[in-house]
Amino acid sequence: MTARPTEAPARKGPLTGVRIIDLTSVMMGPFATMILGDYGADVIKVESPDGDVMRHAAPMRHPRMGAMYLQGNRNKRSIVLDLKHERGREALLRLSATADVFVHNVRPAAMQRLRLGADDLLALNPRLVYASLHGFGETGPYAGRPAYDDLIQGLTALPALSGQITGEPRYSPATMADRIVGLNATHAILAALLHRDRTGEGQAIEIPMFETMAQFVLGDHMGGRSFDPPIGAPGYPRLLAPDRRPYRTSDGYLCALVYTDKQWTAFFSAVGLADETQRDPRLKDMAARTLNYDFVYKWFSEVMQTRSTADWMALFEQADIPYGTMHDLDSLIDDPHLAAVGLFQEIQHPTEGTLRVTGPAATWSKTPPSIRRHPPCLGEHSGEVLREAGFSEADIAELVAIGALYQGG
Repeated sequence: MTARPTEAPARKGPLTGVRIIDLTSVMMGPFATMILGDYGADVIKVESPDGDVMRHAAPMRHPRMGAMYLQGNRNKRSIVLDLKHERGREALLRLSATADVFVHNVRPAAMQRLRLGADDLLALNPRLVYASLHGFGETGPYAGRPAYDDLIQGLTALPALSGQITGEPRYSPATMADRIVGLNATHAILAALLHRDRTGEGQAIEIPMFETMAQFVLGDHMGGRSFDPPIGAPGYPRLLAPDRRPYRTSDGYLCALVYTDKQWTAFFSAVGLADETQRDPRLKDMAARTLNYDFVYKWFSEVMQTRSTADWMALFEQADIPYGTMHDLDSLIDDPHLAAVGLFQEIQHPTEGTLRVTGPAATWSKTPPSIRRHPPCLGEHSGEVLREAGFSEADIAELVAIGALYQGG
């Protein structure tokens, strides 16, 4: 890993010159805007005086600099405005007048009360892409309800699917809904920017968590209800097979997937079942296996227990069958492949010291994403951002004096 300076030399990413006003917090929105920042956009993170709630999530070395915040807010500048104060709202409008994107994950009713809805901002700046990330689409009966990752996982059947397999419903141990919806928000914003650059027209886009995750889950599990009338129950049997899991070997666990007919032929040969007459007909070919997933995974799991992890790895390597180590978090962080490709980067932070972060995973031949800025301290760039927008030192001092602006550092 190569240590990088606090503010690395600028690299021309594909979004260089795009300015984003970012009113998001927690994980969904900040993840989306971090990706846009990695691509070169100038992301201005507008925070309340309390700051993004993830600033307060332990572990941390110093107050308001929690690890989850640090992992999701690089390549941003922080300004603190009290938007309930009219002068704070006016300052935000002035910043938005020349911005390319305005993105928030505040409930729409609250944005309307602040007079910061899509109509307000697009009247001010018709070229603006106004992106709203919230729990539910505004035309349905759930509109306006609060939503977090856990709730959306539950509403989109993920815990129920886990419970169907294990006997107890459980949430995914990752902020799956936040990050999937954040990724969808990223490409929606990029598509809207492309439309704006072709036509000159800004627009409002809504990225609802529930609908986005329902599409994600049901892409796998519509099953027989893909047809009208239905020809069977919903659910993809392969994903719901109880023995589809990391396989116990004679001395540990291993992840493997023998999937295609070619891979199964190689596997049978390697374990001494090359003669087709020795095999159960439910293992014969892809068509037979897809009708008998429960049997196939149970049979395979029993075979896996007959050899050691090292033996299976050597066999799978020889037969060109996909396999992988079952990492825990520490071994994942220490994986030699991730080290070799440079996924982890070290950056120097003015208050937190050396930070280890996962950098952009994709590689680009012309306009690579990069980490140029450390995750900002609360209000670190308040004065800087306003000066760029034409505010005088007297203007800034007055905003601070009346409580509409906070300058950190």
